[in-house]
Amino acid sequence: KVVIRTLDSQIDDLDIQMTHHVRTHYADIGSLLESMKGIGGNTAASLIGNLPELGRLTNRQIGKLVGVAPINRDSGRYRGKRTIMGGRPQVRAALYMPTWTAIRHNPVIRAFYHRLVNAGKPKKVALVACMRKLLIILNAMVRDGKHWDLSLHMA
Repeated sequence: KVVIRTLDSQIDDLDIQMTHHVRTHYADIGSLLESMKGIGGNTAASLIGNLPELGRLTNRQIGKLVGVAPINRDSGRYRGKRTIMGGRPQVRAALYMPTWTAIRHNPVIRAFYHRLVNAGKPKKVALVACMRKLLIILNAMVRDGKHWDLSLHMA
C-alpha cells in the first residue's frame, strides 16, 4: 500500500508539473486545444509534447503521422480492408478516451460516430474515424489560432 500511495503521489506531482509547464510555455496552444469538449489538460499536454507538428501539417499528413489514416494493403487482385498502422502510438493512446468523451458530449463528433455505426461500420472503425476527425479539427484550430466554435461545423 505504501508503494502505491507513493506512486500515486508522484503521478499527481507530475500532472501538476506538466500542467504548469504547458500553462507557462504553451498557454496559447493549450487554451485552443482545451476549448473543445473532450480535451482536458493532460490530453493537451500530451498532444503538445508528442505532436509538435500539430497545426503545421495538412489533414492527410497529420492523420498519417499519428497513424489514424486508413492505409490500403492491396496486392495484385487482392483488395483487402483498409487498416491503420504505424504512426505515434502515444498520441493515439492520448486521443482514445477524449474521443469517447467527444462522442458523448460533442454534437459534431457524436453525429459523425452515429452516422458511421448506422451505416454498418464496426464500432472500433467508427471510433478510429472519430479520432481522425477530432485530430483534424484540432490541427485546424491550432493552425488558424481559433478556439472551438460549434457553428463552424453545423451544416
